[in-house]
Amino acid sequence: MLLDPKNYLRDRIRTIPDWPQPGVQFRDITPLLQNPKTLRVLVEQFVFRYMDQNVDLIAGIDARGFIVGAILAHELNVGFIPIRKKGKLPHTTIAEEYALEYGSAAVEMHADACKPGDRVVLIDDLIATGGTMMAGKKLLERLGAVVIEGAAIVDLPALGGSKLLRDSGLSLFTLVDYPED
Repeated sequence: MLLDPKNYLRDRIRTIPDWPQPGVQFRDITPLLQNPKTLRVLVEQFVFRYMDQNVDLIAGIDARGFIVGAILAHELNVGFIPIRKKGKLPHTTIAEEYALEYGSAAVEMHADACKPGDRVVLIDDLIATGGTMMAGKKLLERLGAVVIEGAAIVDLPALGGSKLLRDSGLSLFTLVDYPED
């Protein structure tokens, strides 16, 4: 029997009700990372997607985007850019602020992380409101990179992030959607 990768992965994502607050269904990708077969299936979905797209760099968003992003960069034989929470990078950085439900946050990357014309895939574990990925996209574009696609393991379309990102012109690739969240 052939494996359906999306259902295989979806069946292994753990749902934790009421975390971090009541009413939230937290989609935990940790089980995907713990099992070698599941991790391989996960990574290969992204490798197959990008292996013929002339990608120069993978940019991963802090923190779970680092895990899959770094493995994907290795598999594609390209460089990796960490996009981190403000104050975590040691060299000269550029920052982008984004809105949260109550307040704001910021992400940063090194000012020399990429150069004009670099073709970059921006990856995170999950798209909820889209603020973090949008901030990452803006940082990369500020340095002249071409963000060819945003990628995530999980999309929560009911929270509006994927629509926001697509409306900004960013193509998206996600493996598992939870439309009811």
